[in-house]
Amino acid sequence: MSDTNITDYYPETPEPKSEVPEVPEVPVPETDDFSVDLPDIPLPDMEEDFDAAIKDAFTQDVGFNFCIVGVGQGGSRLAETFWNLGYRRVGVINTAIQDLTPIKLPDENKLLIGNSGAGKNTEVAEEVFKVKYEDILDFLKRIFGTKYERVLVCAGAGGGTGAGGIATVLEVCHDLNQSLGIEAKDTDAKVGGILALPTRGEGIRVQNNAKKTVSKLVGLSQAGVISPLIILDNEKIKQLYPKLSVNQFWGTANNSICSLFHLFNTICEKQSAYTTFDKADLETIFASGIITFGATPIKDTTATGISYAIRDNLRKNILAGVDVSTGNIAACVIIGDKESLDNIPQDNLEHGFEQLSRIMGKSSTVHRGIYSHKKPGLVAYTSIGGLTAPDNLFDYFFKVDRVYK
Repeated sequence: MSDTNITDYYPETPEPKSEVPEVPEVPVPETDDFSVDLPDIPLPDMEEDFDAAIKDAFTQDVGFNFCIVGVGQGGSRLAETFWNLGYRRVGVINTAIQDLTPIKLPDENKLLIGNSGAGKNTEVAEEVFKVKYEDILDFLKRIFGTKYERVLVCAGAGGGTGAGGIATVLEVCHDLNQSLGIEAKDTDAKVGGILALPTRGEGIRVQNNAKKTVSKLVGLSQAGVISPLIILDNEKIKQLYPKLSVNQFWGTANNSICSLFHLFNTICEKQSAYTTFDKADLETIFASGIITFGATPIKDTTATGISYAIRDNLRKNILAGVDVSTGNIAACVIIGDKESLDNIPQDNLEHGFEQLSRIMGKSSTVHRGIYSHKKPGLVAYTSIGGLTAPDNLFDYFFKVDRVYK
């Protein structure tokens, strides 16, 4: 048999190749079944530093960086007065656009949380503020920034929005303070309040609202949750300044407290060639609960004349129905022109300071300050803290013959 393989007799025939045209490669994008197409929408920078835009407009230093919140129409007027003094961490909140619009603050410093107001009904306002709690928190966080030390919440005690909303706003302020480390707990009391009582002619319902609201805030003050608490009596201011026109009244009423508050906040940063009242002194006043302010010119610079002026100052304070002798801490700052101060014996001024100590009692403390000013004359400015609100605080309020002398 031959050793030749049969395949050797048949030459190999290559398999035909099919002519397939080359197709250029097209890149295939990566896909995600869950992706969506987004339009080009400009988004705000969530890391924006609000503090960069929040600078008070003072021409002089202040002891404390305050934030001011006005609740309702009356509180918003007070907040507007602080704004006019140069405070810029200021916001106002209302449930009615017609009450918010006249307030002369930038729109970004206003928050509307309702449509038609509360109609003097505190329960309606209270419910709206509770529902809008987080909106209020975000609003205050934006207008306050982080570089502040104290908050002051202002409200008219007799209205619906102010009276019904102030307690919730105080709570929001505590929450914000604690989130920023300004407070560790509510009783650190870096939140205070200004309440304005209505005049006698505003009606019984308004007066009842005021009684309920003040009683609530006095309770918070006694629990050490809010300080300072300042209770203004607009009826008293009306009688102290009887010749004011309608247009002048509210401005004078609000300036009477805001300007005095601001004076103490600025004077504590001033050096004196005589006696200095400093920030630590003012802190003891602000932390003492219910406080009041007063101011009176000193025309008789004898020892008895200055003593009388101090007593008159206390008698004409704008706080409602509280006995100043119940206070346990006070400040008395005397400001006058250099010539007057150079010619008044120190003993005469000491006699005036001692008058405060005698009025308040043996365990009281009186901080004092003496400053010179270019304006001629001598003026005594006082603040008394640690005041006790009597159980019958409102007995006088409902008297038709409520008169101050």
